[in-house]
Amino acid sequence: MAVIRTGIMGILNVTPDSFYDGGRFADIDRAFEHAMQMVSEGADIIDVGGESARPGSKFVSAGEEIDRVCPVIEKITRESAIPVSIDTTKSAVASEAVRCGARIINDISGLTFDPGIIRVAAENCTGLVVSHIRGVPENMQKNTSYDNLLQDILDFLKLSSESAVQSGVSRDKIIIDPGIGFGKSLEQNYIILNNIHRLREIGFPVLIGLSRKSLIGGLYDSDEDRLPATIALNAAAVLHGADIVRVHDVKAHRLALDSIDFLKSVNYMS
Repeated sequence: MAVIRTGIMGILNVTPDSFYDGGRFADIDRAFEHAMQMVSEGADIIDVGGESARPGSKFVSAGEEIDRVCPVIEKITRESAIPVSIDTTKSAVASEAVRCGARIINDISGLTFDPGIIRVAAENCTGLVVSHIRGVPENMQKNTSYDNLLQDILDFLKLSSESAVQSGVSRDKIIIDPGIGFGKSLEQNYIILNNIHRLREIGFPVLIGLSRKSLIGGLYDSDEDRLPATIALNAAAVLHGADIVRVHDVKAHRLALDSIDFLKSVNYMS
């Protein structure tokens, strides 16, 4: 019996200000050690980011971002065969990261902040994650009104992904991401999670990134641990059709999602 395994993208933030692990892995050796720990725990991809995308975060120059991410990417890809993605919205950063060994570009802007990312992906035959966002991280939570939430996201992702294909990015290299927490209210994030099957209609694998975000924190009156709800929601996302989840806690998710993947395989047999 074949079991299709959900992909796990392990988050490696090499920033001083990420909302959960800011500053913990800014040192190259500590970042590398954490990457290898995530690999040993079952990560399929390591996603390296050098600029925080949390609501209200400030812009970082391309030069500073390159200085943060490239030494880490170079060390990971030199010492391991694990695919590395670069979490960036800048073509200059993407280009340098790919030169250092990154094989996927993860652009939270859906190719809107810097369309040059499409060229970098096409010329280097990399994977490309196309995400939905409203506004920029500094102001994205100030306007969360939509004419039609799901249709607006679908139209955005269709337009961005097809633009990439027309510019030379191989269709089988594209992944779409609805951008949980990026210009959405708490309730809107849950509507998206309940409708991942709609995203699959576009024809690309679906990535969900909700790990420890405010859609979880907003449920509680106090500062509760967000891991249990993160695992629960990612499991629900996979049951609804997500192919990859982007997480901080790899081991816990690998253990949980192995059971979900087996559950789905049994269902398909009946």
